[in-house]
Amino acid sequence: MPRYTYVVLTNPVEGKEEQFNDWYTNTHVHDALKVPGFVSAQRFELAPAQRAATPYPWRYLAIYELETENLQESVDALAARYNTPEMIISEALHPERLGLLFEAMGPRLEAKA
Repeated sequence: MPRYTYVVLTNPVEGKEEQFNDWYTNTHVHDALKVPGFVSAQRFELAPAQRAATPYPWRYLAIYELETENLQESVDALAARYNTPEMIISEALHPERLGLLFEAMGPRLEAKA
């Protein structure tokens, strides 16, 4: 079955970081995993060491893995649930964000021990 990676970059509304992280970790990723095709989710926070100088537009990253024969159906199902009782969106989520879907171009490689 084809696999895809959905990468989402976000920030909280200023002053609502605790509320944002609580909602994202304890509600949102679980709602996303109920969408057909979504099989995993993991959140990340920007690390203190970076190659480039600031500013960085986003502080938080979520990576979702999808397995689906029909990617558009999964995308449409996600869009249909967005900001409904099936996927409530917190007011702590800043409206500027970026979400992109990727398809692997080759196998995953690992460093040799």
